[in-house]
This record gives sequence, structure tokens and C-alpha cells, in this order.
Amino acid sequence: MKSLDEVLATKTVYDVVIVGGGPSGSACAYWLAQAGWSVCLIEKKHFPREKTCGDGLTPRSVHQLSEMGLEGIVAANGHKFQGLRAFGFGASLEMNWPEHPVFPNYGYTITRFNLDGLVAEHAEKYGADVLNGVEALDLIELTPTEHGLSGASGVVVKDKDTGVTAEIRGRYLVVGDGQNSRLGRELGVTRNRDWPMGMALRGYYTSDRSNEPWIDSHLDIRDTNGEVVPGYGWIFPLGDGRVNVGVGLLSNSGAGRGVNTTKLQEYFVAQVGEAWGLNDETCLGPPTGGRLPMGLSIGPRVGPNTLTIGDATGMVNPFNGEGIAYAYESGRLAAAVLGEALLANDPSALILYDERLDAAYGDYFKVARAFVRVISEPRILSVCVGTGLRVPPLMKELLTIMANLMSNDDKGPAELGYRALRRLADVVPERAYQLLLHESPA
Repeated sequence: MKSLDEVLATKTVYDVVIVGGGPSGSACAYWLAQAGWSVCLIEKKHFPREKTCGDGLTPRSVHQLSEMGLEGIVAANGHKFQGLRAFGFGASLEMNWPEHPVFPNYGYTITRFNLDGLVAEHAEKYGADVLNGVEALDLIELTPTEHGLSGASGVVVKDKDTGVTAEIRGRYLVVGDGQNSRLGRELGVTRNRDWPMGMALRGYYTSDRSNEPWIDSHLDIRDTNGEVVPGYGWIFPLGDGRVNVGVGLLSNSGAGRGVNTTKLQEYFVAQVGEAWGLNDETCLGPPTGGRLPMGLSIGPRVGPNTLTIGDATGMVNPFNGEGIAYAYESGRLAAAVLGEALLANDPSALILYDERLDAAYGDYFKVARAFVRVISEPRILSVCVGTGLRVPPLMKELLTIMANLMSNDDKGPAELGYRALRRLADVVPERAYQLLLHESPA
């Protein structure tokens, strides 16, 4: 990867400048560079770098990596798994990933430490200038607008190793620097606080079960008082002698408010520790955590020459906490729209990004947001999980819905959302279902 001095010696104005080298930013950089546009991708840390994550790639993520030509190297460095093993309220069920006309029926686990740099390096091979250890400090020529994001001509950056500062300019600026996006806030984004917000915490342990072909999800995690909380615990085998163990929690509604995730993680590890060999001796370090804004909860997403992608726009799926697939997808959608704007020399084409995000995810995320709000109540959660896990055909279809692996069958997003709603009605109590019906697309 190039140093800041090397980039400044050759180019300081690009077609597109992207801040953030995570899944969304790197995917956006790859698709733009592959199409021949000049791109500068700016990442404040050096690859490889740690990133708090469950490290699981669902079939949606695998498809995007395959489309970028990276599945082979992910397979060589990761661990393949065939599906989900769910536990809850005295029941358990093994579920293979469903057959689908587009997505594969398998996933991989691979640490973000190993994954993220692969995509950024791939973008570089296709011509993107990738800056590591360079932080975007400020926006250049910030131009407020009445509606939408503000505009900007680029960013002021600083090489964290040398202290050198410079301006990197672009015709378009993409912000993909995560859920706590400082640049996004400067451009005018806010989070809808009425929509779901998650918290997640994960740690690594050694385990002689690290080659298992399933990822485990425990759907009835409890606090230190034994009370059910709205969230889940996971154990993801990494295939290298380690497992990723963590908890996710809906932190802004119902019984999830005020729960200490560190204590929740400790209690979950104690619950599953004997089965997986998790203890102080096998622990590889303290857990780390982060927030998960969900369901397109951050906006606006489009300005006169600016876009937000990935976690900076709240792309996490509320049903299951998955963010990597949607980061890749939003980066790719953004790249396509930017390519159209560049070809036509027409910045107004950026509005297509909002339209395509809404077409792809709007109704589905609306159902998901309503559903997770309903199951944030422990009584309803216990009925949903306890009933569903005892009816395998129903639970397998719910897995398909919650992982967003439904086959379109020539149906539009609204029809798919309605299908999801009807199947969820089979396990959701009647009063909760009426709330879902009220909140979700007709």
C-alpha cells in the first residue's frame, strides 16, 4: 500500500475519495477501481487490524466476496460452516442454510483481522490508492444544504506515523467510517433513536471444538438474576483452535435497557463454558464491544456530492445483527450510483442511491424493526423461541427470513415483507402480531 507521500507525489484529486477501509469502504473502492475510476481509500489504522465482530460470513457475505473474486482466499484462510444451531427455552435445532438461486448454502468464519485487509488490497490491485494509518481530520469546503447531507470537496488527512498533513480532494466523497462516524455527523447525519440499537461484546477462546460445522446461537440469554433479556449469545468456531464467543443485546428498548453487557458476557460464558471448554485458562484476552445502529437508522444518506455507506448509515440487519453483508452491498450500490453520476457528469444521479437502498431493504427492515421491538419483551420472546424451535419447518423458514435469504420468485420487496410478516405471525402472540401488522408494510 502507498504512503501518503507517494500519493501526494502523483495525485491529490480523485473521482471518488472514500473514508473508512472496512467492508463497505473497501467494497466501494474495489467496484469503482475495477470500473476504471480513480479512487483514494483512506483508513486510519494499519492493516491487519483488530475489529470487534462475530467474524461470521453468511451466504449473503460469501456471495459478495465471490463476486469480487475473493472467495478462494477467504476459504483458504477461514472456516466453512453449513448452517446454524439454535438453542432456547429447553429446545435446540440444527438448520442448514437454505438453497437459493443466487446465494450459496454455506458460510465462513474468518476474523476481521484477516478479512478486511484482503478486500482493501484487492481494490488496490485494480488501481485504487489505499492509505493505511492515515486519519481524515476534517472536511474541505463543507457546504451545508437545506435537505440531505452537506457537500464537501474532500478531506484534510494526517499520516499518524509521520505527522504529515495534506488535502485529498475528490469529485465525490463517500463516508464509511463506522457507526460513530465523526465526518458523518459533520455532514449532518443523525440516528433515529426510536429505531433499534444493539450492543455487542465478543471474546476469543481456545477450544477443541473449533472445527465444528455449525455456528451456535443461544436465544434465551439471561442476566445475573436469571431474567431473560432481548438478545442472543453466540459461539462461532474459527477452525484454527479458537472460537469467537459473544453476546448481542437490544439496548434501547424493553428489558434490554440498562443491562451490563460485560456481566451478560460473563454469565453467558459460564452457561456454555463446560460444553466448549471456556474458562480463564482458555480465554485469549478481555472481550471488546461496540454499538450496532440497525435498519437504516442513520440518515440522511445523500448530499450534493456525498454519500454514507455501511455502519455509517445503520446498515445492520435488526433480525440477526448481521452487518458485513449489508456493508459490502451498500458499498457496491454506492459504487454503481457514483459510476452513473461520473459517466453522466451529473451529481443529481446520487439520489438513485437512496431509491435503491429503499427498494432493496426498506420493507424488509421495516418488518425487522417492528419484530425486534416486539420481542424485546421477555414473555413474547419466550413464546416465539420456545414455540418456533419445536416446529422445525417453521423455524427453518424463519431462519431464511431473518437471514434475508428468501427467494424473490418474481415478488417485490413489499410482497416479501408481507410473507415474512405472515410466517412470524405463527409464533408471535396475537397482541404482538397486531403491533407488527400496524408497523409493517401492507
